[in-house]
Amino acid sequence: MTPEREGTRERAAAGATAAGRARPRLDQPRPRRRRFLPEWDPEAFGRLSERIARFLGTGRFIVWMTFVIVLWVLWNVTAPRELRFDEYPFIFLTLMLSLQASYAAPLILLAQNRQDDRDRVNLEQDRKQNERSIADTEYLTREIAALRIGLGEVATRDWIRSELQDLVKELDGRRDGHHEPAVFPAERSHGRDVDDR
Repeated sequence: MTPEREGTRERAAAGATAAGRARPRLDQPRPRRRRFLPEWDPEAFGRLSERIARFLGTGRFIVWMTFVIVLWVLWNVTAPRELRFDEYPFIFLTLMLSLQASYAAPLILLAQNRQDDRDRVNLEQDRKQNERSIADTEYLTREIAALRIGLGEVATRDWIRSELQDLVKELDGRRDGHHEPAVFPAERSHGRDVDDR
């Protein structure tokens, strides 16, 4: 072989391995990247926010909050000056209350959004259930109508009883010598009664 061809082969082989290393394989999962931000489960965070929002909306929270504020104010008014940590304008108390409110508002909104999502899913399920109920009701209505039509063509017990009573009267009339005309026109043939034959 010539040295030019050998050099070409080596470059092609080196290029193939370099390209093979650079391309990720599609049949294998990618390695996990290191993340610098902490990861959290959004569902667990949502459940926690709902629990906090539920507690913030109770009378127990209002009683505890009132108790803490009254204790805070009494301590900073009546305690010796060296032990007071928040003087009269109660700036630190105001800061703590605004901090609590700034966290409470987004947590309440998050809990409301989750409740809205659940309500939307429930409404969709109720709508589908109502559609199925309406379809079932329409089907049953059609079936009942078909049964009524079918029952109109079926001989009922009262109709059979009235027909038998009419036949008994006719037979009694024949036995007594009274001849009554035939009830059905099909019993007549060529102008003569069937009984006259």
